[in-house]
Amino acid sequence: MTTATQSTAQRPAAMATPGQHGIVAHSDGPIVPVQTRSERFRSVNVADFEQVTGREHEWKLSPVAAFADLTGGELDGSRPSVEADEVDGIAVSWIGRDDARIGTAGIPEERASANAWSNFGEALLISVTGEDEKVATVTRTGLGRAARAAHTVIEAAPNSRGLVVLGGTGEARLTENVEIIVGEGANLTVVSLQEWDDDAVHLASHFARIARDAKLKHIVVSLGGKVVRVNPSTHLAEQGGDVEALGLYFSDAGQHLEQQVFVHHDAPHTRSRVTYKGALQGEGARSVWIGDVLIGNAATGTDSYEQNRNLVLTDGTRADSVPNLEIETGDIEGAGHASATGRFDDEQLFYLMARGIREDEARRLVVRGFLTEVVQQIGAPELEERLIEALEAELQGS
Repeated sequence: MTTATQSTAQRPAAMATPGQHGIVAHSDGPIVPVQTRSERFRSVNVADFEQVTGREHEWKLSPVAAFADLTGGELDGSRPSVEADEVDGIAVSWIGRDDARIGTAGIPEERASANAWSNFGEALLISVTGEDEKVATVTRTGLGRAARAAHTVIEAAPNSRGLVVLGGTGEARLTENVEIIVGEGANLTVVSLQEWDDDAVHLASHFARIARDAKLKHIVVSLGGKVVRVNPSTHLAEQGGDVEALGLYFSDAGQHLEQQVFVHHDAPHTRSRVTYKGALQGEGARSVWIGDVLIGNAATGTDSYEQNRNLVLTDGTRADSVPNLEIETGDIEGAGHASATGRFDDEQLFYLMARGIREDEARRLVVRGFLTEVVQQIGAPELEERLIEALEAELQGS
């Protein structure tokens, strides 16, 4: 069993305590090191966070100058343009800031998320009901170049089933929070699909709360955008909760794609699997993956594993991969983590070329096989086919 030491960034000693709708405040006090991932300071008020400098533990691998307007500036919190499928059992509507569901899945741990929370006007609500399988796509588009804030709540009713694709296309300078509430016995898949224009900037914090015997499959697919940072945080709050967190990214020249994943096992007999895979090509292509798993002292019988794999296609790229595992109880079923970054498998290339396949085509086949392992777990054939075509287009660019 491997246990990794967690970051010791400085934060206020007085932890904020949630109030109605997750509103928090904190008092002044001495500065002490944060001892565990779950003890980070949290607040929905942007003024409670210091200005971002890039030296903070949560920002030290991010190009903070590229989105200073999203972490510290004024934001447009009006309704974004949304296109949604009409599907029985998946309803899309708008709710006010005072809705009781807002703040129940989680609250911000960093300034960009808090800035979005402080500035959004209404929240987009996606409600999933009914035990039949169903798929709906909700796309934000035409957001323009102004700095914007957004908030989305995805709620799966008890024992419901469904797949929600939350996509983004076109221009954007967006910081947002997405809350995912998975009711008892529900089985929900959420795909966060980033297909923004080449110069777009998107910062997102996802918070998920999983109830008793419920399952969430959370999939992050980042292909477009100049800077894309999607940080999912999952709270396995009740016995029997299960999360499968998957990620796929393809970073091109000058593109920064980042994911900071947190899974908190906080109840007995919970399960998590985290698998993120990415490819990088072109000068300045960058990816960042940080995976934190915390097994709390009440989470007996936990079964957890996280991994990140990166495939480097050209020189001039950089992939940061940092898995962390904290265990507060010895009574678990299993826990582990892995990380690897490398080039092509020469044996696979040799095998394909020995059968008459040209080297360039063999390379594309190897990369496609590496990445489509994640795509094939989405569970929506039409979307899977479209993403495979998008990956092919990325590979043709190499």
